[in-house]
Amino acid sequence: MAASTLTESEKRKNMPLEYSTEEGDLRIVGFWIFLAAELVLFSTLFATYLVLQSHTAGAPTAKDLFKINPVMAETIVLLVSSFTCGLGTLELRRHNTKGLIAWLVVTVILGLAFIGLEANEFYSYAVHEGAPLSSSAFLSGFFILLGTHGAHVTLGIFWVTAIIIQLAQRGITAVTARKAFMVGLYWHFLDVVWIFIFTAVYLTGLVI
Repeated sequence: MAASTLTESEKRKNMPLEYSTEEGDLRIVGFWIFLAAELVLFSTLFATYLVLQSHTAGAPTAKDLFKINPVMAETIVLLVSSFTCGLGTLELRRHNTKGLIAWLVVTVILGLAFIGLEANEFYSYAVHEGAPLSSSAFLSGFFILLGTHGAHVTLGIFWVTAIIIQLAQRGITAVTARKAFMVGLYWHFLDVVWIFIFTAVYLTGLVI
């Protein structure tokens, strides 16, 4: 019995720090389930948008509104933020608290830049182009899908900021490592969702 416990303990010593406790294992599994639920949510929003895409009711269409340069700027900023978040995970593996904090700070800055660009895009459509959410079914589907993603990014910014504060206070522990790892998964998930938005919303809107 003791030998079995020792073997399990030795196994955990060789695992990444976030997996070094049974609680960490369970919480990470639970977080994957949460991401699966989020996938269902976004799948529903995508399906709704695609059904409503052609229902413009005389309001501006996707081709009228979408411009490639602002969309590319948003995409590049979010992709780079996912890269910097990944570099933070690399520093987590090295147990480098300062390096992890630095890359997470950069990720937050890029996340804020993305939200700023997206808010400017929404303002331009609603005010300058006369295309608010209530103009058509297409615009309702567009603003709800993009707004939901933007709200998730905003939540991610607050979450990363909270973890930065905890890391500065406590350093890298089994708990803070788990939290940093999980927020990294969340951020990468949002990046993948954006790639689908870029393809299914913007590219099809510019072409069709």
